Amino acid sequence: MKISQNIYNILYRYPLSLLTIATIIYLTLFYKSDDQTPTFQHLDKIVHFTMYAGLCSVLWFEYLCSHKSINFRNITLGAVVLPILFSGGLEVAQSTLTTTRKGDIYDFLFNTLGVLSAVAFSLYVTRPIIKKYHLYKKQIKED
Repeated sequence: MKISQNIYNILYRYPLSLLTIATIIYLTLFYKSDDQTPTFQHLDKIVHFTMYAGLCSVLWFEYLCSHKSINFRNITLGAVVLPILFSGGLEVAQSTLTTTRKGDIYDFLFNTLGVLSAVAFSLYVTRPIIKKYHLYKKQIKED
């Protein structure tokens, strides 16, 4: 019963985060653009930064809406460490599981920079807004 309650809690609290993760997996491993010519040099680095800043921002937003106080150990693991490890895993998967993509250390670097910038944004912009307007979801009983 506890496992099904934990799964329900994750689905209830983090639906946008899960959708964002699924979208990143699709775009990273399966999507093949017809046009390989970028609009400008290093456009892909901006895309990587934006994807992971977006993921981390959504994770923080949903966490902050679900909790009145921050457990920094949990949020650091769930919205900083895991997205960075996830991005590294996807870079490895690109180079080993696909023939149309390649893993790139600079992509990983920009993924990490996106996560870290979202942390600062979430702490200093998102959190005060959520607190000011009391945008908390109904609390779920945790066993």
